[in-house]
Amino acid sequence: MASGRTIFCFGYGYSCDYLGHALMQQDGWHIAGTTRDEERRDILKGRGIDAHIFDDNAPLTDVALTLKDVTHILISTPPGSNGDPVFLAHGKELAHLPNLQWIGYLSTTGVYGDRDGAWVDENDEVQPTSQRGSRRQNAEQQWMSLYNDHGLPVHIFRLAGIYGPGRSALDTLRAGVERRINKPGHAFGRIHVEDIAGTIMASINNPQAGQIYNVCDDQPAPSHEVIEYACQLLGRSLPPMVNFEDADLAPITRSFYMDNRRVKNDKIKQELGVNLKYPNFRAGLEGCLAAEQHALNIASGGGDEGDVGAKAINPMKSFGS
Repeated sequence: MASGRTIFCFGYGYSCDYLGHALMQQDGWHIAGTTRDEERRDILKGRGIDAHIFDDNAPLTDVALTLKDVTHILISTPPGSNGDPVFLAHGKELAHLPNLQWIGYLSTTGVYGDRDGAWVDENDEVQPTSQRGSRRQNAEQQWMSLYNDHGLPVHIFRLAGIYGPGRSALDTLRAGVERRINKPGHAFGRIHVEDIAGTIMASINNPQAGQIYNVCDDQPAPSHEVIEYACQLLGRSLPPMVNFEDADLAPITRSFYMDNRRVKNDKIKQELGVNLKYPNFRAGLEGCLAAEQHALNIASGGGDEGDVGAKAINPMKSFGS
């Protein structure tokens, strides 16, 4: 990678933290970003990240000064009813940054809505069926307007369900949420957090302004299969199988089961050369368990903290992704 590059991550949470950690292993990268409270800002600063406060009610005070040396921007903030808060607060100002080479926006495959289990790719029309999906669609349109109207180097990444160390089915089981939901024909798409970082880095190295990318693994699968494999890895008995119609689920959890689609990831492989480290949930869960063991090894005095898996020592799981 070329030297002298600065990435500024609006919403420096779980996914951005893995990306920042990976970029820190490269020469010439400076990492900056935002969080919503002062305690987290101080934690980030203590780890060498130039951290700032930002939220809907607290925009950056001097964008021209704060971002004057920024070459790359990643937006990971959740949209509200009016769209993406970064776009609303600073979209016009970004058009005047002198050194900007790349902008990435983290969206969701939820914009495709329910397809009754059919496969979709980036050429399919979006038709969200949830408020979350509709808000993401609006935010995508806002960011793409900066590409269309001002030529800014915007890239959209539609992420499947994010998991990784500290945020996987292994942790669900340990937390005592032991149930398998059966909804015949239903499948979820997933993506390991390290593969999110790898895909973004591939885009940074091969920018294609105006492009949209699905970021998911190769194998959409029912949630109960993931729980079953997590039980196998942890040596636990299988929890009872509960039919979806009979399950006592929180409204937000139930809403995730209402959409059923299978998302293709060919584009990131063909255009960006991405080779997924975790192409399915089995490899991903094995990776999560290995990262935990690696973290324990480091804590006991062995191992290399430079390994991305070492993030399992203190994953930013309390930060929004």
